[in-house]
Amino acid sequence: MPDKTASITSLEHIASGKVRDIYRIDDDRLLFVASDRLSAFDVVMPTLIPGKGHILTRVAEFWFEQTSHIIPNHLLTTDISELPLTPQEMDWLEGRSMIVRDLKVIPVEAIVRGYLVGSGWKEYQQSQSVCGITLPGGLQLADKLPEALFTPSTKAGAGEHDENISFEVLIDHIGQQYAEQIRDISLALYHYASDHALQRGIIIADTKFEFGLDNQGQLFLIDEALTPDSSRFWPVDSYQPGTSPASYDKQYIRDWLENTDWDKTAPAPTIPDDIVRHTQEKYNEALTRLTGTLEQ
Repeated sequence: MPDKTASITSLEHIASGKVRDIYRIDDDRLLFVASDRLSAFDVVMPTLIPGKGHILTRVAEFWFEQTSHIIPNHLLTTDISELPLTPQEMDWLEGRSMIVRDLKVIPVEAIVRGYLVGSGWKEYQQSQSVCGITLPGGLQLADKLPEALFTPSTKAGAGEHDENISFEVLIDHIGQQYAEQIRDISLALYHYASDHALQRGIIIADTKFEFGLDNQGQLFLIDEALTPDSSRFWPVDSYQPGTSPASYDKQYIRDWLENTDWDKTAPAPTIPDDIVRHTQEKYNEALTRLTGTLEQ
C-alpha cells in the first residue's frame, strides 16, 4: 500500500517529519497525521508498516488523556468529520489524525531513560556513564537504573541525527525556567506512565517527549507521547537483565537492521514481509496491553 499522505490537497501542507505530516486547518489549529512510515537510526525506511499510523494515534490519544493532570497537551480532538476533505482523503486520514493546537515548538527531545539499553549501554561500557552522567559500576545490559535519567537531545530533521546535550547546554538553548520545567515534567510523565504500564505487563525502558508554547508562554506536551515509536516497551514476563529484551516497539526492526550490512545512512534496505508482519504484531500488542483495545 503506498503512502497516500502526499495526495492530500484540500488542506495546506506545512511540514513533514520522519513519520508525521502536518497540515494547516486555520490560524489556531493544525492537523497532525501519523503515516505508516517507520524511522530507525534517524533514517526513514522505504517499507511502510500498514496500520501503524492508526495505532500510534490511538496510543497517543490514550496517554494525552491519562496525563492531562500533569501537563496540558496540544490535542483538541481526533474527530475530523467537519474538515473540508474529499471522501478519499477522509478515508485515508480517519483514525490516523489529530486536530491540535498550533504552538511554538521547542526544538528539543526530552528523553527519559529508566533502564540501561541502546546508546546508553554502549556509552556505559566505555565510560561508565550515560550522556555524561556517571553511574555505579557493575550494571548489566537492560538493568534498571538507580534513578530515571533526563537526557535531552537536539531534534534533528529527516535524514539527520539527534545529538545528546547536557542539561547546562539545554539551559543555554531555552533558558533555565523552561529547562527545569521540561526536566521535571518529563520525569513526572515517565514515572506516572511507567507505573500504569507495569500494571499491564509492560516495562517502559525509555521514552521521549516534545513540548511547545502558546502565546502566553504556557508549556504544552505535543507531537506524540509514550507510543511504540517514541519509547522502548518490554514485556515484564520475559524481562531478564543481562540480555536484550524482546520489545513491543520498533526495536524488532532495529535488531534486523543491525544484522544487515547497512551503514545506517539513507537509503535504508527494504524490510522483508515477515519482519513487517512481526512489527505490526508488536505494535498491536502494545496498544492492546496499554489501552485494552485492539486495532482492527
